[in-house]
Amino acid sequence: MLRAIYNALWWLIAPAAVLRLLIRSRKERGYRQHIGERFGYSRGRLPEDNAPLIWVHAVSVGETRAAQPLIEALMKARPDARILLTHMTPSGRATGEQIFGDRVLRSYLPYDMPHAVRRFLRAWRPSLGLVMETEVWPTLIDECRRADVQLVLTNARMSARSYKRAAKFSGATKDVFGGFARVLAQSPSDAERLTALGARNVAVLGNLKFDMSTPPELGAPGHAWRAAIGTRPVWVAASTREGEEELVLQAFAALGVDDALLILVPRHPQRFNEVAGLVEKAGLRLVRRSAWAPDAKVASAAASGGVPALPADVNVLLGDSMGELGAYYAASDLAFIGGSLLPLGGQNLIEACAVGVPVLIGPHVFNFTQATADAVAAGAAVQVQDPADLARALRELFNDKARRLAMGGAALAFAARHRGATARTVDVLMAVLPE
Repeated sequence: MLRAIYNALWWLIAPAAVLRLLIRSRKERGYRQHIGERFGYSRGRLPEDNAPLIWVHAVSVGETRAAQPLIEALMKARPDARILLTHMTPSGRATGEQIFGDRVLRSYLPYDMPHAVRRFLRAWRPSLGLVMETEVWPTLIDECRRADVQLVLTNARMSARSYKRAAKFSGATKDVFGGFARVLAQSPSDAERLTALGARNVAVLGNLKFDMSTPPELGAPGHAWRAAIGTRPVWVAASTREGEEELVLQAFAALGVDDALLILVPRHPQRFNEVAGLVEKAGLRLVRRSAWAPDAKVASAAASGGVPALPADVNVLLGDSMGELGAYYAASDLAFIGGSLLPLGGQNLIEACAVGVPVLIGPHVFNFTQATADAVAAGAAVQVQDPADLARALRELFNDKARRLAMGGAALAFAARHRGATARTVDVLMAVLPE
């Protein structure tokens, strides 16, 4: 009965979903492109293409970047296989294109409607499907099972909050989670919750995000930007969400550190102009990264001196670019991780740790509970409660260079200690992928 209601609801909301795409496309044009793919009308593969196809679903930017080491390792382990990368957002698709170019096939994942999913599976004929982290779509799971497609929940996580909600529908969840061929969990607590919800063949392999690294083509411009900024104290507020930038600016106003520079990097590109307006409304002088150093992504800029000095009266550098978060970390003394001052679940702190940057993060981290707790315990991160507490922690760390350097070293060690999930995951997947 629940499945019938679920499918009926999709038929009802599908027109509204398309309308929402068109509305969102006013700010991000990509939402009006490839709409047919969202109903399973993909170009697919040629009939004579019989190479194994590994399909990886990464909903948006964060999941796409987390999947990068895994996809690279899969290409190396099975060079005869094709990779299909699917997304739900244009920013995720753009990130995948930026990282992989034409080395992978790409499409949007269709809406969770039986006929749309069947069209998608017929068009692409995947040999193995991987969905990242928390992407659980009942119809997709059911149709993959009917089509004999092995579907693996990879880098799986299940917060206590999400578990409590899902457990209210225990009968339905056992059918849904039991449909995965394998579940590869990040931590023992994730595995325990997923098993209780009906998942089978559950293994704890660690977090793939620890295997992410800042490539040289991002590290070099980051250091070039830092040289152009000078010796000023610099902190980055990374992956901030709607309603959070005002709180970050409150903390900046209360900081009281002379000449401090804030690098503000909103998570969603369609909000760049909105956030710029908030900064200007606060009476701060802002420069956009795209206007200040448009060619700084070229690694040779560091050697050529192609980055102009940042004017001393600039208070905020707006990170209005995609795929350069590692460079912003490399240019900073401290990193605040967004999505955590409001009840949004937090964002990934691992990438900042891997660059050796001390991390500050807010109280709302239910999507990254284990990683946050481990980073705090390792001395790599400090958890703050509100804008005033953030300002206090920033001020203390800016004024205590020895502690700041010690935290940076702890961050590097923390990130290095937890690497290896990618290799373990590939070993499991190679056993599942048909020859």
